[in-house]
Amino acid sequence: MESAKGPVEAAESPAANAKGPVEVVKPSADERGRGEASGHRSAGRPGWPARLGEVPHLGLVAALALLAVVGLVTVPDSFATGSNLVSILALAATIGVITVGATFVIIGGGIDLSVGAVMALASVWATTLATQSYGPLVMIVCAVLVGAGAGLVNGWLIAYGRLVPFIATLAMLVAARGLAQRMSDRKTQLVQQGNEMIVELSTTRLLGLPLLVYVFALVVVAGWVVLNRTTFGRRTYAVGGNPEAARLAGIDVRRHTVWLYALSGLCCGIAAVLIMARTTTGSSTHGDLYELDAIAAVIIGGTLLTGGRGSIVGSILGLLIFTVITNLFILNGLNTSDQLIAKGLIIVVAVLLQRRSLRSST
Repeated sequence: MESAKGPVEAAESPAANAKGPVEVVKPSADERGRGEASGHRSAGRPGWPARLGEVPHLGLVAALALLAVVGLVTVPDSFATGSNLVSILALAATIGVITVGATFVIIGGGIDLSVGAVMALASVWATTLATQSYGPLVMIVCAVLVGAGAGLVNGWLIAYGRLVPFIATLAMLVAARGLAQRMSDRKTQLVQQGNEMIVELSTTRLLGLPLLVYVFALVVVAGWVVLNRTTFGRRTYAVGGNPEAARLAGIDVRRHTVWLYALSGLCCGIAAVLIMARTTTGSSTHGDLYELDAIAAVIIGGTLLTGGRGSIVGSILGLLIFTVITNLFILNGLNTSDQLIAKGLIIVVAVLLQRRSLRSST
């Protein structure tokens, strides 16, 4: 592995010992999560991948192409229509924003089971009569702040309360869903007249696509830039790959963990705005099993459950695979329970393939 001596960034460099300067070993491309930019290259072979199997996310693209063929064969009159493709993107937008936040958390070595419930709580809080009386901008700010606040609570409990992420976020799932039910009295809250700005995110189209799809695209691009082009992203890979080494390198692991969960909560707040736009409601039932879809999309996209490796592009491709599968089940009139069975099998297969890939690489 390549090494280099000299000054490094103050926040990430280990303190020099009494005997002299410390030699700092640079992380490899995989450790920095540069798979999106460089693919899985072998040492000493720069440039484009030499073998087809080294093309990043090739398997995910092939799976999407196979699903498209299935759609064209089984429902040719309805699958390849413009309206159906727009429906797929609109359906993917809400869960997709949550998936971006979940990608950061899982790469950082955590897990967030509360994303669906936090989104529901944010949507209910933003659609109360008191909040709606201040207008759509206040509703949007309220949803985002509620989501980010719930994420901060998760992060604090995990980083400083030393709770296992599974337990902390499971508790938040139950508490957020219960608080949403209490606030709404288990009733669906409609977006009132005068707040059409939120609804227009779903009804207004630009170049044939609803505005919420563009919001989703902006979140994805922002997530990719933060993960691959900023210090925050590099530290996320470092914390997920080896927390102790990251701490010795000068990274405040606990503070970074808090920010990761706050980012996940922020994405839940944005997703709450999108689901309010799609359904014109706030409800405690919103986001049911969204944690399953988001985590599954991240895993299928190649992110390791143990942390330290993953990509935004892979997660979005995994999300599109799940969304297209759901769309095909609906178009073919298949049972909803069969969808869940199929998704469960896909998750198991994805994890088994991950383990096989790790064994073969070591």
